[in-house]
Amino acid sequence: MSDDTIRLVTIGRILRRRWRLLAILAVVGALVGYGTSLLVPPRYTASASVLLPGQWEERELLTQAEIATSSVVVDRVAATLRWTGVSGSELRDRVSAKAADGNIIKISGTADTPERAQRLSDRVAEQFVTFAAQITGDGDGTDPDAAAGPETLRQKVMQTNRRITELANAADPGQTVESVQARTELAKLRAALQDAVKKLEQAESATEKAGMLVMGPAARPAGEAPPTRTQLIVGGALLFFLLSVIGHLAAARGNRRLHTEGEIAAALGSALLGTVDVPGERPAHGPKGRGARAWIRRLLGVDTRWETPAPQTSGDEASRRIRYRRVCARLRDQLPPPRRLLVVVPDGDEIARRAAGQLVAEAESDPSPSSSSRGDPVLRVAEVSVSHPMVPDRDTESGALVVLSAGSWTAQELAGIAEACADGRHEVVGIIVAGTVRARPTRPAGHPPDNATPALAVRGHATGGSV
Repeated sequence: MSDDTIRLVTIGRILRRRWRLLAILAVVGALVGYGTSLLVPPRYTASASVLLPGQWEERELLTQAEIATSSVVVDRVAATLRWTGVSGSELRDRVSAKAADGNIIKISGTADTPERAQRLSDRVAEQFVTFAAQITGDGDGTDPDAAAGPETLRQKVMQTNRRITELANAADPGQTVESVQARTELAKLRAALQDAVKKLEQAESATEKAGMLVMGPAARPAGEAPPTRTQLIVGGALLFFLLSVIGHLAAARGNRRLHTEGEIAAALGSALLGTVDVPGERPAHGPKGRGARAWIRRLLGVDTRWETPAPQTSGDEASRRIRYRRVCARLRDQLPPPRRLLVVVPDGDEIARRAAGQLVAEAESDPSPSSSSRGDPVLRVAEVSVSHPMVPDRDTESGALVVLSAGSWTAQELAGIAEACADGRHEVVGIIVAGTVRARPTRPAGHPPDNATPALAVRGHATGGSV
């Protein structure tokens, strides 16, 4: 697979050709999610709302939300609930608060039962209101005048108003010292009155803000808090499914198999004689495809490669045989008599094996008028193991012809086959690359039934005997 951007067609190809494996991995992920749900105890969350009267800025609401989950409030809640083995530090992880619209602080508590979750949220709301009242109440001692209360301030304002009225009536409108002093005293009293009015407004505002109200008890939760068992099961299945798809893409990115004819020719150190087509069909599972491991691979659908593109529709049988005849003609023109070649096929390359059999059949029955039976190349097929390549020693052959399919082997594997040919004193005279195509339905008035002969020739020459 190249470094091009991954397209949706690649994902679709994975889904079409690996759907069994993806389905099984998704089921495994669902089982893992179910097992995780058994290990993680269920959690329930209840919420209580606290109303903050008056005008509040956004930052003030955020501060109140932080106070609701502070250690002072949570420790008081833990002391009130007296749950066995549950401390204030553990409750802090189960309590949360956030500012909602309408000057409302929403307090949520999480516990292992719905009843405990309801009690926890209610207690936190109550302790939060109590603690907020203590902060703005009499116990802080920050301002004695403000602590006197709104009623005292109102009385002071009334007294000041009366004193101003008395001084205004007794004041001399002249410019005497007494009249100036009276007017100065009057101005001081008016300033004190204004100061008292401001303190009264601040006290009323503080009283309004301190008057927080719990908006009823928390509703008992009817279902589990996320992640629920269903969410864990679905999440596990989705996670395994995505990981398997990503694994396929990563494996394709790291694939070092050669796909182009030029790369294959360079790895084998020889020239490309041509490309041939093989009708695509499901490979028959011979003795090497038996056993539990092979059965599992077939069940999962991993016995065939997914990254290869879908075969293109080819012409009829005659057009495919023309390619084989052209290869035989190139061999006749290139090699001097006797034209005996060893056809090397990598073991496990079913496409190349079928192409080699068809090539042998065409070399035996080439009907071209310009060739004679003595001029046709004589081919002998030998399957070579890629892991431990071993080519038969040279007998009467003029060289070796390598037949393989594109995208199946790495450069190192092909170099090993070339070295094995050199060890057997075979010169690689050419390379043939085979590919799969979709065969069209055979017409009633098609070619003679001898088209079935190459299939028999494949099996006959695959044993390695001379032709």
